[in-house]
Amino acid sequence: MSEPIIELKNASIFQRENLVLSNVNLTLHKGEFIYLIGRTGSGKSSLLKTLYGELPARDGIVRVAGYDLIKLRRKDIPYLRRKIGIVFQDFQLLFDRSVEKNLEFVLGATGWKNKAEISKRIDDVLMMVGLSDKRKVMPHRLSGGEQQGIAIARALLNDPDVILADEPTGNLDPDTTLEVMKLLRRISENGQAVLMATHNYTLMQKYPSRIANCKNGTIICSEME
Repeated sequence: MSEPIIELKNASIFQRENLVLSNVNLTLHKGEFIYLIGRTGSGKSSLLKTLYGELPARDGIVRVAGYDLIKLRRKDIPYLRRKIGIVFQDFQLLFDRSVEKNLEFVLGATGWKNKAEISKRIDDVLMMVGLSDKRKVMPHRLSGGEQQGIAIARALLNDPDVILADEPTGNLDPDTTLEVMKLLRRISENGQAVLMATHNYTLMQKYPSRIANCKNGTIICSEME
């Protein structure tokens, strides 16, 4: 099997000075889809923030997309994040500019300079999420599902090794939730690893996969029954 995209061994996860998870062991390979579950306050968001460099990794082994997060320097965080696509519950789109300008902003911030290449990449990701006709639209004109679709397109811009999705269907109605879920599953089938935090057990039963459960101060991994 190939090297894991995410590998944690005997790791501790901190929220500022508070230890929230200890002895964490978790691996995620290319093309794998894993649900991250647990009660509010159990450490899900702290784990995700550690994986994308928002919170420091302090001990054990914490590797993401080829980066050793224990040794990660602040100046390397932007390079790490080019390997990671992040999808938030509240979309976090810029509402003062069009879909196209939202995506251009991210590409510019991650080092893209050629206008033709930028335009083509925007075409590519909008096609992936089925929203090619929304390129010139302002975000407030989009439905919640379309906004999350654009947020997923944004996460795909730099062809990341892994998608970290933090409650991506939390603000969506059931039908739209299914559409977003199908999209995330398709992304993993195309070879990207996906780690999705969720409280939606109905969704997990409909699309069974591995589970990482934040429980009793650590993570317990299991297969969906």
